[in-house]
Amino acid sequence: MPSLPSFCLRWLLPGLVLLSSCVAQRQLPYLQSPGYSTATATAVANARPSYRIQPNDVLSIRVQSPQPEFNELFNVTDARTAMFGSDPGTMFLSGYSVGEDGQITLPTVGALKVVGLDVPAVQALVQQRVGSFVRGANVVVKLLSFKLTVLGEVRSPGRYFVYNGQASVLEGLGLAGDLTEYGNRQNVKLIRQTPTGAQVVLLDLTDPALLASPYYYLLPNDALYVEPLKARAARANAGNLGLAFAGVSAIVLLLSFLKSN
Repeated sequence: MPSLPSFCLRWLLPGLVLLSSCVAQRQLPYLQSPGYSTATATAVANARPSYRIQPNDVLSIRVQSPQPEFNELFNVTDARTAMFGSDPGTMFLSGYSVGEDGQITLPTVGALKVVGLDVPAVQALVQQRVGSFVRGANVVVKLLSFKLTVLGEVRSPGRYFVYNGQASVLEGLGLAGDLTEYGNRQNVKLIRQTPTGAQVVLLDLTDPALLASPYYYLLPNDALYVEPLKARAARANAGNLGLAFAGVSAIVLLLSFLKSN
């Protein structure tokens, strides 16, 4: 019968390692609040941010009028097809790219400065300029380059495109298949590009105050990084530690056997 130290090395110590790699239930749910009720909805006020066009953004500009020959002057390609397809290269080719000078160049109309404007303001500007060339024209402007990057402890990390012009943090993580059980829900990094540089803010997905945060809604070119919990590293090392303990246990048994003979 193996001695007590041998028994501890073989079974108890690996068991403690496995227990240390478990994730507590309280670390998993989002938006934890005792104030939520199944009978009454909890309202949270949060104004949606207005995104301002930046250099390198890509805009879809469609001109619709009773005069098809004039429409073709402005509609370089069928941007509607590009929007329904998810190929970034197709979207880039089908849209108008904002230059470093903050301008786009439309056929016949010429250069228009759009940097610093939101999408409705760009649409109004293009509508005004195109209206002087095409009678009864209707202009539709969409932002094609609304992309997000999601990395870390999520099920499908990668880059994703948003086609509705708006996305929340939860929607962005949902595109990546949600966090794994080893994702740190209390320390998600949001990296945001601004005209003056990058901003980094930490988000706590378990805190219901997230819904009222000015960073709840994502903007184009945002990146989310989900840190791993310590249990993730412990789980990764558990197999190696188990082998090590098994080896030590075998040595102890061998020494015990030799000592007894």
